[in-house]
Amino acid sequence: MPSTLLKKLNNQSRKNRLYFAFKELGMVIRTVFLLRYIIDMDVRQKITNETNKVEAYNGFIDKIRFGDDGIITTNDPIEQEKRVKYSELVANAVILQNTVDMTEAINKLIKDGQKILKIDIEALSPYILRNLKRFGEYFININAVPEPFLCEMNIST
Repeated sequence: MPSTLLKKLNNQSRKNRLYFAFKELGMVIRTVFLLRYIIDMDVRQKITNETNKVEAYNGFIDKIRFGDDGIITTNDPIEQEKRVKYSELVANAVILQNTVDMTEAINKLIKDGQKILKIDIEALSPYILRNLKRFGEYFININAVPEPFLCEMNIST
């Protein structure tokens, strides 16, 4: 029964045979993965690419955070969660605007007769801070209706 299995695993005794069985199974799975990682260049490349994406996002969000250099100075878990979520909200808003701006620029290039290759698009990143004015003046017209966002790209392979 699953409940019996969970009780045995919760027993954290080093003499527990089930504990040792799962520990050995975990080491076998880890060894198989490491051997696959060593042998297969595609697996290494995919893991490296995904790791680079995560690190780029973390670097981007670190640059967007402000106030105490992004260090959470409170021990209140609710406040900690709020600060993390607010930082991610701001980062996602900047990423969305960057994506809209890049799409409009690409559409203009295509309209002007430029040939855009898929490999060129794959090299783009929405983690751009160049035009971000963190402490600039912002004028918001709440009566203005934003134009619809249209993605009309015809990209060659």
